[in-house]
Amino acid sequence: MTITAVSEDALSPAERRRRKVRDAIIHAAEEIFTEEGEAGLSMRRIAERIDYSPAALYKYFDSKEALFREIRESFFERLHDRMKAVTDNIKDGPLLCTPCMRAYVETGLEQPGHYKLAFSAFPDEKDPEEETYAFAAAGHLHQMIQFSMDEGWFRKMDIELAAKSVWAASHGLTLLAVTIPNFPCGLPGLSLDPEAFRDPDEAEVRSELDRLIAFHSEAVLRGLGTRKLLSRLDEGETF
Repeated sequence: MTITAVSEDALSPAERRRRKVRDAIIHAAEEIFTEEGEAGLSMRRIAERIDYSPAALYKYFDSKEALFREIRESFFERLHDRMKAVTDNIKDGPLLCTPCMRAYVETGLEQPGHYKLAFSAFPDEKDPEEETYAFAAAGHLHQMIQFSMDEGWFRKMDIELAAKSVWAASHGLTLLAVTIPNFPCGLPGLSLDPEAFRDPDEAEVRSELDRLIAFHSEAVLRGLGTRKLLSRLDEGETF
Protein backbone atom coordinates (compact mmCIF):
# COMPACT_ATOMS: atom_id res chain seq x y z
CA MET A 1 0.00 0.00 0.00
CA THR A 2 1.28 3.47 -0.91
CA ILE A 3 0.09 6.56 0.92
CA THR A 4 1.16 9.94 -0.39
CA ALA A 5 1.55 12.70 2.16
CA VAL A 6 0.95 16.32 1.14
CA SER A 7 3.66 18.72 2.31
CA GLU A 8 2.86 22.11 3.82
CA ASP A 9 4.55 23.89 0.89
CA ALA A 10 2.22 22.20 -1.61
CA LEU A 11 -0.89 23.62 0.07
CA SER A 12 -2.68 26.78 -0.96
CA PRO A 13 -3.11 29.58 1.63
CA ALA A 14 -6.72 28.50 2.18
CA GLU A 15 -5.65 24.88 2.65
CA ARG A 16 -2.95 25.92 5.12
CA ARG A 17 -5.51 27.89 7.12
CA ARG A 18 -7.82 24.90 7.13
CA ARG A 19 -5.03 22.61 8.31
CA LYS A 20 -4.12 25.10 11.05
CA VAL A 21 -7.70 25.08 12.35
CA ARG A 22 -7.87 21.28 12.18
CA ASP A 23 -4.63 21.07 14.17
CA ALA A 24 -6.05 23.48 16.76
CA ILE A 25 -9.18 21.32 17.09
CA ILE A 26 -7.09 18.18 17.57
CA HIS A 27 -4.85 19.89 20.12
CA ALA A 28 -7.87 21.12 22.09
CA ALA A 29 -9.40 17.63 22.03
CA GLU A 30 -6.18 16.16 23.42
CA GLU A 31 -6.04 18.76 26.21
CA ILE A 32 -9.65 18.18 27.25
CA PHE A 33 -9.23 14.41 27.10
CA THR A 34 -6.14 14.62 29.31
CA GLU A 35 -7.90 16.90 31.82
CA GLU A 36 -11.37 15.34 31.94
CA GLY A 37 -11.26 11.97 30.19
CA GLU A 38 -13.47 10.83 27.34
CA ALA A 39 -16.67 11.69 29.24
CA GLY A 40 -15.74 15.37 29.23
CA LEU A 41 -14.91 15.50 25.54
CA SER A 42 -17.54 16.91 23.21
CA MET A 43 -17.62 19.09 20.12
CA ARG A 44 -19.15 21.88 22.23
CA ARG A 45 -16.30 21.72 24.78
CA ILE A 46 -13.73 21.76 21.98
CA ALA A 47 -15.44 24.77 20.38
CA GLU A 48 -15.34 26.64 23.69
CA ARG A 49 -11.63 25.85 24.10
CA ILE A 50 -10.64 27.36 20.73
CA ASP A 51 -13.31 30.10 20.73
CA TYR A 52 -15.25 28.70 17.77
CA SER A 53 -18.93 27.98 17.43
CA PRO A 54 -19.88 24.28 17.58
CA ALA A 55 -21.39 24.61 14.11
CA ALA A 56 -18.06 25.84 12.72
CA LEU A 57 -16.31 22.68 13.96
CA TYR A 58 -18.56 20.52 11.84
CA LYS A 59 -17.03 22.10 8.74
CA TYR A 60 -13.83 20.26 9.69
CA PHE A 61 -15.14 17.11 11.40
CA ASP A 62 -18.69 15.88 10.94
CA SER A 63 -18.70 14.10 14.31
CA LYS A 64 -16.63 13.37 17.39
CA GLU A 65 -16.00 9.92 15.94
CA ALA A 66 -14.55 11.50 12.78
CA LEU A 67 -12.24 13.57 14.97
CA PHE A 68 -11.10 10.43 16.80
CA ARG A 69 -10.38 8.75 13.46
CA GLU A 70 -8.23 11.71 12.42
CA ILE A 71 -6.27 11.55 15.66
CA ARG A 72 -5.70 7.81 15.32
CA GLU A 73 -4.58 8.27 11.73
CA SER A 74 -2.14 11.01 12.73
CA PHE A 75 -0.59 8.74 15.37
CA PHE A 76 -0.26 5.80 12.99
CA GLU A 77 1.30 8.06 10.34
CA ARG A 78 4.04 9.09 12.77
CA LEU A 79 4.45 5.50 13.96
CA HIS A 80 4.66 4.10 10.43
CA ASP A 81 7.28 6.65 9.41
CA ARG A 82 9.39 6.07 12.55
CA MET A 83 9.27 2.28 12.17
CA LYS A 84 10.20 2.42 8.51
CA ALA A 85 13.13 4.71 9.27
CA VAL A 86 14.42 2.14 11.79
CA THR A 87 13.97 -0.98 9.68
CA ASP A 88 15.43 0.64 6.55
CA ASN A 89 18.77 0.84 8.39
CA ILE A 90 18.92 -2.71 9.78
CA LYS A 91 21.70 -4.71 8.10
CA ASP A 92 21.85 -7.77 10.35
CA GLY A 93 19.34 -9.47 12.62
CA PRO A 94 15.54 -9.53 12.81
CA LEU A 95 13.66 -6.47 11.65
CA LEU A 96 11.67 -6.59 14.87
CA CYS A 97 14.18 -5.24 17.38
CA THR A 98 14.85 -3.02 20.37
CA PRO A 99 15.14 0.19 18.28
CA CYS A 100 11.66 -0.57 16.91
CA MET A 101 10.15 -0.86 20.37
CA ARG A 102 12.01 2.25 21.48
CA ALA A 103 10.61 4.12 18.45
CA TYR A 104 7.08 3.01 19.36
CA VAL A 105 7.42 4.13 22.99
CA GLU A 106 8.99 7.45 22.00
CA THR A 107 6.22 8.11 19.47
CA GLY A 108 3.72 7.77 22.29
CA LEU A 109 5.74 9.88 24.73
CA GLU A 110 6.08 12.74 22.24
CA GLN A 111 2.36 13.50 22.60
CA PRO A 112 0.91 11.55 25.55
CA GLY A 113 -2.57 13.05 25.22
CA HIS A 114 -2.58 12.23 21.52
CA TYR A 115 -1.54 8.64 22.21
CA LYS A 116 -4.20 7.99 24.86
CA LEU A 117 -6.91 9.60 22.77
CA ALA A 118 -5.86 7.63 19.68
CA PHE A 119 -6.68 4.38 21.47
CA SER A 120 -9.83 5.58 23.22
CA ALA A 121 -13.26 4.35 22.08
CA PHE A 122 -11.91 2.34 19.17
CA PRO A 123 -14.75 2.04 16.64
CA ASP A 124 -16.46 -1.23 15.81
CA GLU A 125 -16.13 -0.74 12.07
CA LYS A 126 -17.51 -3.48 9.87
CA ASP A 127 -15.60 -2.28 6.81
CA PRO A 128 -12.56 -0.26 7.92
CA GLU A 129 -10.77 1.75 5.25
CA GLU A 130 -7.65 0.02 4.00
CA GLU A 131 -5.97 3.13 2.59
CA THR A 132 -4.94 4.40 6.01
CA TYR A 133 -1.74 4.63 7.99
CA ALA A 134 -3.26 2.28 10.57
CA PHE A 135 -3.40 -0.43 7.90
CA ALA A 136 0.05 0.56 6.61
CA ALA A 137 1.56 0.29 10.11
CA ALA A 138 -0.08 -3.10 10.67
CA GLY A 139 1.11 -4.29 7.27
CA HIS A 140 4.65 -3.17 8.02
CA LEU A 141 4.62 -5.10 11.30
CA HIS A 142 3.47 -8.24 9.46
CA GLN A 143 6.27 -7.76 6.92
CA MET A 144 8.85 -7.36 9.69
CA ILE A 145 7.77 -10.65 11.25
CA GLN A 146 7.61 -12.45 7.90
CA PHE A 147 11.09 -11.26 6.92
CA SER A 148 12.50 -12.33 10.28
CA MET A 149 10.94 -15.78 9.80
CA ASP A 150 12.22 -16.08 6.22
CA GLU A 151 15.75 -15.17 7.34
CA GLY A 152 15.70 -17.80 10.08
CA TRP A 153 15.61 -15.40 13.03
CA PHE A 154 12.05 -16.24 14.09
CA ARG A 155 10.48 -19.68 14.28
CA LYS A 156 7.53 -20.47 12.04
CA MET A 157 4.34 -19.14 13.60
CA ASP A 158 0.95 -17.58 12.98
CA ILE A 159 1.96 -14.10 11.79
CA GLU A 160 -1.38 -12.53 12.65
CA LEU A 161 -1.21 -13.82 16.22
CA ALA A 162 2.46 -12.85 16.54
CA ALA A 163 1.72 -9.31 15.34
CA LYS A 164 -1.05 -8.90 17.91
CA SER A 165 1.23 -10.19 20.66
CA VAL A 166 4.06 -7.84 19.69
CA TRP A 167 1.70 -4.88 19.47
CA ALA A 168 0.18 -5.73 22.88
CA ALA A 169 3.67 -5.82 24.41
CA SER A 170 4.62 -2.47 22.87
CA HIS A 171 1.30 -0.78 23.61
CA GLY A 172 1.22 -1.94 27.23
CA LEU A 173 4.66 -0.55 27.96
CA THR A 174 3.88 2.72 26.18
CA LEU A 175 0.56 3.20 27.93
CA LEU A 176 2.25 2.79 31.31
CA ALA A 177 4.93 5.30 30.29
CA VAL A 178 2.42 7.95 29.15
CA THR A 179 0.02 7.40 32.07
CA ILE A 180 2.17 6.98 35.19
CA PRO A 181 4.44 9.90 36.16
CA ASN A 182 8.14 8.94 36.29
CA PHE A 183 7.45 5.40 35.06
CA PRO A 184 9.19 3.01 35.59
CA CYS A 185 10.77 4.65 38.67
CA GLY A 186 9.15 5.08 42.06
CA LEU A 187 6.34 2.55 41.90
CA PRO A 188 5.42 1.13 45.33
CA GLY A 189 4.84 -2.58 45.09
CA LEU A 190 7.05 -3.01 42.04
CA SER A 191 10.43 -2.50 43.67
CA LEU A 192 12.15 -3.82 46.79
CA ASP A 193 14.69 -0.99 46.68
CA PRO A 194 13.78 1.79 49.17
CA GLU A 195 15.65 4.27 46.97
CA ALA A 196 13.11 3.61 44.22
CA PHE A 197 10.52 5.65 46.11
CA ARG A 198 12.37 8.95 46.10
CA ASP A 199 11.59 11.46 43.35
CA PRO A 200 13.84 10.65 40.38
CA ASP A 201 15.12 13.29 38.01
CA GLU A 202 14.40 13.22 34.28
CA ALA A 203 17.72 11.59 33.40
CA GLU A 204 17.11 8.74 35.86
CA VAL A 205 13.62 8.12 34.47
CA ARG A 206 14.97 8.11 30.91
CA SER A 207 17.80 5.74 31.82
CA GLU A 208 15.52 3.31 33.64
CA LEU A 209 12.97 3.39 30.82
CA ASP A 210 15.72 2.63 28.29
CA ARG A 211 16.80 -0.35 30.40
CA LEU A 212 13.22 -1.59 30.62
CA ILE A 213 12.66 -1.20 26.87
CA ALA A 214 15.81 -3.23 26.15
CA PHE A 215 14.80 -5.95 28.63
CA HIS A 216 11.20 -6.03 27.38
CA SER A 217 12.32 -6.20 23.75
CA GLU A 218 14.74 -9.06 24.43
CA ALA A 219 11.97 -10.96 26.23
CA VAL A 220 9.79 -10.61 23.11
CA LEU A 221 12.65 -11.66 20.82
CA ARG A 222 13.40 -14.73 22.95
CA GLY A 223 9.75 -15.72 22.76
CA LEU A 224 9.77 -15.55 18.96
CA GLY A 225 13.36 -16.50 18.19
CA THR A 226 15.00 -19.57 16.70
CA ARG A 227 18.21 -21.11 18.05
CA LYS A 228 20.08 -18.88 15.62
CA LEU A 229 18.76 -15.76 17.35
CA LEU A 230 18.83 -17.17 20.89
CA SER A 231 22.48 -18.21 20.61
CA ARG A 232 23.52 -14.71 19.58
CA LEU A 233 21.47 -13.17 22.37
CA ASP A 234 23.13 -15.57 24.82
CA GLU A 235 26.50 -14.36 23.55
CA GLY A 236 25.55 -10.84 24.59
CA GLU A 237 24.58 -9.38 21.21
CA THR A 238 21.77 -6.87 21.12
CA PHE A 239 19.20 -6.44 18.39
